[in-house]
Amino acid sequence: MPGDGIGKPVLDETIRVLEAAGFEADYVEGDIGWEFWKTEGNPLPDRTIDLIAKHKIALFGAITSKPKDAAFEELAPELQAKGLVYSSPIVGLRQHFGLDICMRPCHTYKGNPLNFIRRAQGDDFDEPAVDVVIFRQNTEGLYGGVEWSDPPEQVYDALMTHPKFVKNFGKTPKEEISVSTRIFTKKGTERILRAAFEHAKKYNYKSVTVCEKPNVIRETSGMMFKMAQEMQAADYPNIQLWNTNIDAQMMWLTKNPEDYGVIVAGNMFGDIVSDGFAGLIGGLGFACSAQFNPDTGIGVFEPTHGSAPKYADYETSIVNPIAMIESACMMLDFINENDIAARIRKAVADVISEGKVRSYDMMKMRGKADVVKNGAASTTEMADAVIGKL
Repeated sequence: MPGDGIGKPVLDETIRVLEAAGFEADYVEGDIGWEFWKTEGNPLPDRTIDLIAKHKIALFGAITSKPKDAAFEELAPELQAKGLVYSSPIVGLRQHFGLDICMRPCHTYKGNPLNFIRRAQGDDFDEPAVDVVIFRQNTEGLYGGVEWSDPPEQVYDALMTHPKFVKNFGKTPKEEISVSTRIFTKKGTERILRAAFEHAKKYNYKSVTVCEKPNVIRETSGMMFKMAQEMQAADYPNIQLWNTNIDAQMMWLTKNPEDYGVIVAGNMFGDIVSDGFAGLIGGLGFACSAQFNPDTGIGVFEPTHGSAPKYADYETSIVNPIAMIESACMMLDFINENDIAARIRKAVADVISEGKVRSYDMMKMRGKADVVKNGAASTTEMADAVIGKL
């Protein structure tokens, strides 16, 4: 599923890398993204849902999403009177297939000029090695889509039964209120916690950190941490359980990022902390992800960057494909093609360590169309370098 913007070039180059590494597959292209919203009123057509249900494994590039009003304006005129409301197709995909486990590894590559460095005494500095895996609950929480502007009477009446709502919002006219819910279920919370602990156990991480805000968001964040305490005590006594607040975590990740191993959080906070750690390893050009349902075997693998439409029309694609290549390696792990995944990861590491071929972000250039003329590698040249190492 190439999707929008830069999704297609990074996915095309990733498939070249997969083939060069010896991965044999038949690829079926699925429609998803902004163009299908504009022309069909549905960014996730049913035909694509059917393809994923049939084949189970999907590589996904990127999508463009815009606010409600902007999305409506770009809808085909003949569709504007049908009451259609844009919603993110990737969120819809997660919820439709129950892809509640989202895994986002962040690890430093030796020789990456974008790696986080920390000032020491005098003019010295050190470069802490980051090796963190974030587990994000992918279908609930603030991204669950249960929200209203000018809520219906029964919703408003229910809110008015809470004394704090009455005190703080009871005098606000209903039509001036917008509500977004943050719903956690015990089943969803148990599954993401279990996935985090099992990963820590399998790969010998010393700690699992619950990164939420239980001191303020007492019911949802509090439930997650309490369940983590019970799970750790019963099943994982050899793994340390840490508890951090999301705001403090965003400060500490630049103070001692090497101290963290596996981090688990709800949807919004998992999204935030994974982008924070991605910044320490070079940015979104190195940030990969997997989202899957262990019960059905369905998995979607994607970089966490967006569609970057400002780069999509360049004659030569300049974007860094490593995040997409790494996401494909996560797919290979998921289907037990571990040897091929390891070969590709080593090739990527060798290219970065050698430092002869670098994308514009690695050269700390601004993303303009002329960066290739100024020495940066194009998307294709980065893939060529990885293939050369293979």
